[in-house]
Amino acid sequence: MSTDTKHNLIVEGIGPVEVTVSDAGSGHPFLLLHGGAGPLSVAGFAGLLTSTRPARVITPTHPGFSATPRPDRLDTVAGLARVYVALLDQLEVEDVTVIGNSIGGWIASEMMLLGSPRIGSVVLVDGVGIEVAGHPVVDFFSLTLDQVAEYSYHDPERFRIDPTAMSEAQRAVFAGNRSTLAVYAGQSMGDPTLRGRLGNVAVPALVVWGDSDRIVDIDYGRAFAAAIPGATFVLLPDTGHVPQIETPEQVLTSVWDFAAAHAAVRPNGG
Repeated sequence: MSTDTKHNLIVEGIGPVEVTVSDAGSGHPFLLLHGGAGPLSVAGFAGLLTSTRPARVITPTHPGFSATPRPDRLDTVAGLARVYVALLDQLEVEDVTVIGNSIGGWIASEMMLLGSPRIGSVVLVDGVGIEVAGHPVVDFFSLTLDQVAEYSYHDPERFRIDPTAMSEAQRAVFAGNRSTLAVYAGQSMGDPTLRGRLGNVAVPALVVWGDSDRIVDIDYGRAFAAAIPGATFVLLPDTGHVPQIETPEQVLTSVWDFAAAHAAVRPNGG
């Protein structure tokens, strides 16, 4: 059963930050970081992971998303990474596998570079954040809802959203999420320094990519994996930018096998 709690953190360089966190299951700990579509885009996968594996899944809502408060000084992806390292410290979890989709992958990348001893492995799922010549991240903020589906899914017909069917509250949340994403990620959805800095990563990393992703293409994904020492690249067939929604079973297998392979060996074998 999932419980949503508010965690009050003091983050260096930012100050007090309130983070809403869903925490469910028991077993190997995962920190699940959502992309620009908000926490609902990973909620189903969190449920699948906790219901089919011995897993504890910690899913924060990035401050500012889903009408949650965001302090003015928290306005970068690097800042979010510091927030979530502080959250892991407060929760006192160890050997955590961090999973990040889209901008969540960018946050996870920055977390790897902070050297937290609580992080055991990282999985980037169609992440953004680096710059690759000739393979730009699509201009997400220029897309209509219909175009977002076209670019994000292998089979967009299954996932189209009719904006006229949305309630006023849903439209307000969508608009708020979009503006918050722009604050954190900027128009370019990337940091020109990140790709070079990833050479300093010392955490086991898996890069998972949908073969039909048109937000960030396959070559971008391969470049992301190549920038991280020792990273493994896995291509998912018939899948777009949000595999945890479109082909969750494929993601589940890749994520669990990788996390298990890199889990810390305890004295009792657990």
